[in-house]
Amino acid sequence: MRDLLSVLDIERVTIVGHSLGGGVAMQFAYQFPQLVDRLILVSAGGVTKDVNIVFRLASLPMGSEAMALLRLPLVLPAVQIAGRIVGKAIGTTSLGHDLPNVLRILDDLPEPTASAAFGRTLRAVVDWRGQMVTMLDRCYLTEAIPVQIIWGTKDVVLPVRHAHMAHAAMPGSQLEIFEGSGHFPFHDDPARFIDIVERFMDTTEPAEYDQAALRALLRRGGGEATVTGSADTRVAVLNAIGSNERSAT
Repeated sequence: MRDLLSVLDIERVTIVGHSLGGGVAMQFAYQFPQLVDRLILVSAGGVTKDVNIVFRLASLPMGSEAMALLRLPLVLPAVQIAGRIVGKAIGTTSLGHDLPNVLRILDDLPEPTASAAFGRTLRAVVDWRGQMVTMLDRCYLTEAIPVQIIWGTKDVVLPVRHAHMAHAAMPGSQLEIFEGSGHFPFHDDPARFIDIVERFMDTTEPAEYDQAALRALLRRGGGEATVTGSADTRVAVLNAIGSNERSAT
């Protein structure tokens, strides 16, 4: 992303990251804070180990083989038909709510470069046990960056409690919860989503990169003093930071 911005001659950006892309966005903000104006995290990965079992299976070697099968004639249409049938049966559940969007994503995966990129990105952060990395131990470094977090209450991929944990670990961040929405809140209520993003952009000033301030933050470190929220949320954040989860950095 840094190289792309350089080629396009763009000095600073507001980054919007969804799901695995949310983890990528947070990593970019950590590595290149001087390039980031604002950060918008939507149902973002990289908070704790919790992730849907489908992604755990997809991270295994057989997961790559399964994605390769989608390139065979008639396989993807058969999967889509089966998905629609299952969707009608479980449509009122949280899983059924997101199934049409998952099928839409599958449309892109038969393309070899798309499936390869998805597989590499997934295996870098997920294994059979769940997500291998956490951004929580570096969230305090977003102190000078305006952050908007958006999540759905019925997200079965990354639970909504991740939203509250990320919000608690990011000083000054804003949190919007979409009641009844799943992993794709921008599909469930696009008008509200756009309104939140536009309002966030209009009411916040771009971050000003200050090397001295960043140095002071790093020397001070994070920890309990930088975590806000309810007692339960604070405990969950601090436990995740203190566990054996690998830092996203």
